[in-house]
Amino acid sequence: MQEATARDKFHCPACGAEAQWNPGKQALVCPYCGVIAPGQNDPATGRVTEHDLATALRDTPDEDRGWKAERTSVKCQSCQAISVFDPEHVGQRCDFCGSSQLVPYEQIRAPISPESLLPFKVTETAVREQIRVWYGNRWLAPNALKSRALTDTLRGVYVPYWTFDARVDAAWTAESGYYYYETETFEDQGGRMQTRRVQRVRWEPSAGNLNHFFDDELVPGTKGVKESLLRQVEPFPTQEVAPYDVKFLAGWVVEQYQIDLRTAAQRSREEMDSETRALCARQVPGDTCRNLQVSWEYSGQTFKHVLCPIWLLSYVYGPRSFQVVVNGYTGQIAGEYPKSWLKIFILVVAILCGAALVGYFSQR
Repeated sequence: MQEATARDKFHCPACGAEAQWNPGKQALVCPYCGVIAPGQNDPATGRVTEHDLATALRDTPDEDRGWKAERTSVKCQSCQAISVFDPEHVGQRCDFCGSSQLVPYEQIRAPISPESLLPFKVTETAVREQIRVWYGNRWLAPNALKSRALTDTLRGVYVPYWTFDARVDAAWTAESGYYYYETETFEDQGGRMQTRRVQRVRWEPSAGNLNHFFDDELVPGTKGVKESLLRQVEPFPTQEVAPYDVKFLAGWVVEQYQIDLRTAAQRSREEMDSETRALCARQVPGDTCRNLQVSWEYSGQTFKHVLCPIWLLSYVYGPRSFQVVVNGYTGQIAGEYPKSWLKIFILVVAILCGAALVGYFSQR
């Protein structure tokens, strides 16, 4: 992991202003005069290390904690997100919900350092246009949404993720069901004898083994962005992560994780357990199964702390707040929006009228 001193800055050689990471140019660029800062734009190289999970859960040493650069943290009293940024770039409003209820945040112990990150790749201009198109396609949204929910509050934010690797060796037993059919005779309402085919199931015992490797199972560590929206813009291509380097954070806000490693590891294990059971169920032969019993053992459990880029739009419409999230690497978009009750009423009436017409003509 690259080390940086507490006062590492990337200054513009022309005007002296602090350069920022530019997604379009994939380089540090001065936001004032556009000059590319020399000597700091080579892609980060080096190996991203997977850390042993059991060792880290016992304790993470101090040298693997912190941001490796001077940072200021504030906590939003509204959404509880912890934002981390350069000391001179203190914001007046929360980047996640727009609240002005920000208070300085001091922790007893520094957070676990990020191991790697995905740098921003999608530009702000492209995201603004994408969100405008997304607004236009929300047919049930109020007409005033396009003018009132503007994209001038768009923010680029790095959100924390945990990734987990593990190998699972599982053994399963079940009863396999095979369909077969018999012909039976019955008496209908008119007293006439009829025949019909009836599906039956033949049950047989079965057993098997499963060997599977879970690679970079993602668990978000954020509280500032709604997990339901994040899941819609995933996946983040973690195979393309770069080793953590403070230059990628220049000019950007980072959210500090609030889902800690222990909680994230437990959530990941629950998801792996569920997927392991589903994989075993697919191995059971036959047409159906019952009484599936699975026993498993995990080995080689490792983790990484990764920062993933998102473009975030938070806006208020009426009494409610909404979020639109764009994957800062792939451009995948997901969002919330208010619904027009008038448009919903019109849609329901149209569906009922259509169903009535179909029923009318089908009876003629």
